This record gives sequence, structure tokens and C-alpha cells, in this order.
Amino acid sequence: MLSRRSALISFAALALLAAASSRAAEPAAYSDAAYKAATESGKPVLIDVDADWCPTCAAQRPIVGKLLSERYKDVVELRVDFDSQKDVVRKFGARSQSTLILFSKGAEVGRSVGDTNPASIEALLQKAS
Repeated sequence: MLSRRSALISFAALALLAAASSRAAEPAAYSDAAYKAATESGKPVLIDVDADWCPTCAAQRPIVGKLLSERYKDVVELRVDFDSQKDVVRKFGARSQSTLILFSKGAEVGRSVGDTNPASIEALLQKAS
């Protein structure tokens, strides 16, 4: 029989494992070099304007993560910090956090703001093809 402490530690470890397996990799932090490399590789790029304090962003993260890991593995996600990367936020014309901007072949093909609907986020990602 497990002690209460052992059971809690086991549960926490399982939860971390499940979270880690839900997405192969965390999105890369945005940099001009990362954006240029992704664009030059020919892969679609999803710019994710995010803020740690934003509840809408928190709702978007698992939806985007699941879609990218299961169906849209070729899309490169680059996360822009809304609070500390104001120059990049302006560069992409984002007016708020929870903005998703999709690029294909270097051109913007779609944009979403404040959306937490899995179907419409998937519809945005479908524009990458």
C-alpha cells in the first residue's frame, strides 16, 4: 500500500508525463533568426502572440499544441511574448495577446485573435497547405 505522500508524488509524475507527451516539443521563442530559418525552410510558420497572465492564451495553448503534434507537424510555432517583445508585436501588427498569425511561403495566410474554438483554430492551420 502506498503512503499518501508516495501516492501524490506518483500522481504528479504521471500528470507531468501526460503533459509532456501531449506535445512533442514546446514552441520556440520568437527571434528574427528563427523566423527567417523557418520561412527559408519552406515550412509554414505560426506566430503565437502570448502572455503568461492571459487566460485566453492559456486556453489556446493545449488546443494549438494538440493540433500541431497530431495533424500539423510541419508547422513551426514561434511564440512572441506580448509583454517583453513589443517591437515584434508591432512588427506583426498584433493588437493584443492571444493572436495567432499563420504564414505560408513568407506571406500571411490567416490570423485569429482571442479564439479558443478548436474547430476554428484548426481551420486557420488548414490554410498552411
